[in-house]
Amino acid sequence: MNWLEAAILGLIQGLTEFLPISSSAHLFVVGKFLPTGADPGAAFTAVSQLGTETAVIVFFWRDIVRIITAWFGSLRGKVPRNDPDVRMGWLVIIGSLPIAALGVIFQSQIESTLRNLWIVATTLIVFGLILAVADNVASQERELKDLSLKHGIIYGFAQALALIPGVSRSGGTITAGLLMGYTRESAARYSFLLAIPAVFGSGFYELYKIFAKHEGAQGPFGIGEIALATVIAFVVGYLIIGWFLKFISTKSFRPFVWYRIALGLALYLLLGLGVITA
Repeated sequence: MNWLEAAILGLIQGLTEFLPISSSAHLFVVGKFLPTGADPGAAFTAVSQLGTETAVIVFFWRDIVRIITAWFGSLRGKVPRNDPDVRMGWLVIIGSLPIAALGVIFQSQIESTLRNLWIVATTLIVFGLILAVADNVASQERELKDLSLKHGIIYGFAQALALIPGVSRSGGTITAGLLMGYTRESAARYSFLLAIPAVFGSGFYELYKIFAKHEGAQGPFGIGEIALATVIAFVVGYLIIGWFLKFISTKSFRPFVWYRIALGLALYLLLGLGVITA
């Protein structure tokens, strides 16, 4: 049964990672309704995200290679430091520092205290409302070429909010981008690129803990089951990226806002009635 549950959770990870609805919250909630009723755990979440983040690398392969090539070229003095791709490389690095630092500082709370459905329900609703406001007031005048150091740092701290289940990595960064005047598509694209260092860092760290045989490091699933979930997350996530970017090029985030609020209220109801435990 664990293999089927892992496959279901991999599907959920792929479907929700790039949408502003919080993949970690969905993995946590769906885990409650599976036969074992177990929390997949922070390790499962981090490792399965390697699949969806690999999908980002494949989808944006040409952009990523161009940025990395320009960045290393600037270190050797062959590419001007004010080149847009060089600047993007530095901004991704700088924007990744907040989540890396806060993730280390609050690791214990992230893996225990914050994994509480009352918190998840609240953050789904609160940050859904913030996304709604941002989407309504956004001027959508800025593109990625307009990204500055100040905005890169703000993006970074917005991404760090995703350490709290229910906030959503893409939701936090996209909301920040909209509030700073970026277009929906630009905010989403930078959100995907910015997540690469953080996700691979946390994912490989959790893999290290699993192979180092730290007791309880992998949660209720074995390494084979986690691998299956990761592969499924990659395939589904790749399909979702293209769909999502096309969707937001012509439509607002309103459907995701309503979904977040509805899910948060449903969780409050289920928790209040004792159907599920926090």
